[in-house]
This record gives sequence, structure tokens and C-alpha cells, in this order.
Amino acid sequence: MIFSGHKWSQMIKFCVRLVQRWLPEPFIFAILLTFVAALVAMPLCHQTPLEVIEHWGGGVWNLLAFAMQMALVLVCGSTLAAAPVVKRAIDAMARLPKSAPAAIALVTVVSALACWLNWGFGLIVGVIFAKAIARQRADVDYRLLIASAYSGFVVWHAGTSGSIPLTMATPGEALAMATNGALTDPVPLAQTIFDWHNLITVLFVIIGITVANTLMHPKQGIITINPALLKDDEQISTVVPSTANTPAQRLEHSKLLSWLVALMLVAYLVIHLGMRGAGLDLGGVIMIFLALGLMLHHTPVDYVRAFGKATTGAAGIILQFPFYAGIMGIITGIGVSGISLGGVMADACISISNPVTYPLLTFLCAAVLNMFVPSGGGHWAVQAPVMFTAGANLCVDPGLTGMAIAWGDAWTNLIQPFWALPALAIARLDAKDIMGYCLIDLLVTGIIICAGLLLWAI
Repeated sequence: MIFSGHKWSQMIKFCVRLVQRWLPEPFIFAILLTFVAALVAMPLCHQTPLEVIEHWGGGVWNLLAFAMQMALVLVCGSTLAAAPVVKRAIDAMARLPKSAPAAIALVTVVSALACWLNWGFGLIVGVIFAKAIARQRADVDYRLLIASAYSGFVVWHAGTSGSIPLTMATPGEALAMATNGALTDPVPLAQTIFDWHNLITVLFVIIGITVANTLMHPKQGIITINPALLKDDEQISTVVPSTANTPAQRLEHSKLLSWLVALMLVAYLVIHLGMRGAGLDLGGVIMIFLALGLMLHHTPVDYVRAFGKATTGAAGIILQFPFYAGIMGIITGIGVSGISLGGVMADACISISNPVTYPLLTFLCAAVLNMFVPSGGGHWAVQAPVMFTAGANLCVDPGLTGMAIAWGDAWTNLIQPFWALPALAIARLDAKDIMGYCLIDLLVTGIIICAGLLLWAI
């Protein structure tokens, strides 16, 4: 072994203390990234302060639709989990692991597989399952358990809901325009998500984080958490009160209304996904959560009450997404000089690449960029026009180029609080509570992903 048990323990403690000491609250982190992006863009892109401010202000509202989707996936997922029947099912599953390390391993695998299938689904389901296990087992480290649930998110962009590979597989003029003509024909998923190189990498990443998370669990000295973090919301009665004699009250407690709306949502999904062959996107996940929640909470008023309790967790998303949209505006903004910060980063990567190292350097460039633009769509807008053209000139498989960008976008999510906000809201923890453990996962998965990309390139 590279590390003895003592050295491994010391490394874990160092990473946890490092993050606890230096990682500020996620909103402060977003503000600091804004200043860093602005200060770097001015000298490198020869932009004036006024140009940078214009780019920032022009981008602030560009993620409003996405922010609403993220808030809804959090709130609708939490509301669904609050339904009595769902609570009982999750609690039954939570009793399966017979030890604390087994609980950590199970949460990691469940979260990773769910995120590979659909990132929005996995991000919520993993942390809800982790919280249920924490209520069952007092001997499990709650912070590590939530970190394990979040660590599964690292495989999302290599899975079936990955935005970049799905965009590459979509025919149309938009593909050629986004890549400056480097891609005129769509790249099938068999050459990206379902390529054996990618599947092997996903498998080893899941194994790697499962082993690492399990080994990180302390044998003793587990920190006691506030029981309020695990407390269930009070049960909501589904019984129509005897005073519900008015037409309005009957409507509020009408199971028929809930089921009619839920069936409309299901019918749309059947048409959209089944008959038209569309993929399951974030909107589809929200509709599934919403339909199931309405059915399982029985009455409209019960669902409204549960939904209202869940909305408090969306505060961080609503506050911070405009700031990250502004950072994206700085990264992609082109001033009088004709260059953008994203373009400068991509050009720097290309200048030192060869056909073998190009995917690896593309991955690292995307990983750095992801700290400032934690969005698959943002990465596509910044890197697609440059990276696919350079990849074609170096005779690099476009599927490999796309997956290198996708893996880079997903990798540094492990230490970027942006995507952890929904999980942290459900767990009622701060980013610094879990990011020390995620830093270990970052190192482990970084080695595996780099090895996978080099193997693919050879």
C-alpha cells in the first residue's frame, strides 16, 4: 500500500482541517471567484474594468430558467421523500447495511449509479437515502455519509444524462455552429457514453470512491451531530377534517384533483419519452417527482404544506446562481480585443498538446474552468468552438475530446460548492462539513480518470 493506516488517517485529517479552515460559506466563495475571474480577465484579455463589469452584469440573469429547475428538483424531490409511504420504503432500505462502513459503501454505490442514470435524480435520491441511514445508525459519521452521497455525482457527465455527449449526438446546424464547423455530423453515444473506454473508467471511478469513502470512516471518535439535523418533519394529516363542508375545503382535500393532475403529467411523459423518443432531461425528472408527490401525498392541500416546508432549502440556489451566471459572462465575454478568458485558457491547453496528451490537457483545462463555470452548457459554449477544431487538427477522436471536456466538468464538482447546494440543503450541513472528504475523492478519481483518458488516446 502507498499509505500506511496511520498516514492515511493523517491525510484525511489534514484535508478535513484544511477545508474547515479555508473554505468560506458557498456564497462568499462565489463572490471571491467573481473577483478572481474579473482580475484575471483584464490583463489576459486586455479588457477594461468597464468591459468586465458589462460582461458580468450581462450574464447575471442567464441562468434564471436553470436556477428555477434546480430549485424545483430540490423542493419536489424533498416533498416526494416526505410522503409517508416513501419514508417507510427508504427507512426499510436504510436498515440493510449491518455496519457503518457498509452504510458508507452502499450510499456511495446507490448515489453513483443513480447519478449515472440521471444527475438530477441521483443528486437528490443519494442524500435522502444517506439521511435515512443516519437515522438508523448512530455509529456512522454523518458528514462522511453525506459526502459519500455527493461523491457519486462525479460520474454524472459520463452517464446517460450528460449534456455534452447528448448535445454531440443531436443532429442539426447547431452542432456545426457550436464547434465552428469541426463537427458536421452527430457523434453517436456508442462513441462517447457507451464507448468501452468510458464505461471502464466509470466502473473504476465508482469502485475508487466506494473504497476511499469506506476507508475514510473513523474507527472511533465519531463526532456527535445535532439530532435536529435528522429530525423528520411532522406528519401531515391526510384525513379530511369534519369541518370541510364548504366547496373550497372539499376541493382542497380532493384526492381526485391530485390524481388528475398527476395523470396529466404522466401522460405527457409517456408521449414525450415513449412515443417521441426524447431523452429524460431535468424537466422530466421534476415532472416525475411532482407526479409521484401529488399521488403519494393524496390531497392537494397536503402536498402544498409539504412543498412549503421544503422550499426553505432552495435559498442558496436562488441567491448564488445569478452570481455564477455573472462569472460565466466574464469567462465568455469578448471585448474590443476580440478574445475571451475561456478562449485564452483553451488556447494555452492546445499550445502544449500532442495527439496523446491532448485529451488529458483538455480534461485539466475543463476542470479548472469548471471552478468558475460549473455548468455543462457553459463548458460547451466556451470550449466547443476551440477544442473540437484543435482536436480535429491533431486527429483526435471527437468522442474522446467531448468526453474529456465532460469528465473535467464533472471532476472538480467534488470541491465546487455550487452543485452541492441541494444536497447540503437536505442534509442541513455546510459545504466545509463535507468538502474535506470530497478532496480525498478528488485525488483518487483524478488518477483514475487521467489513466482512462490516456488509455483511450493511445
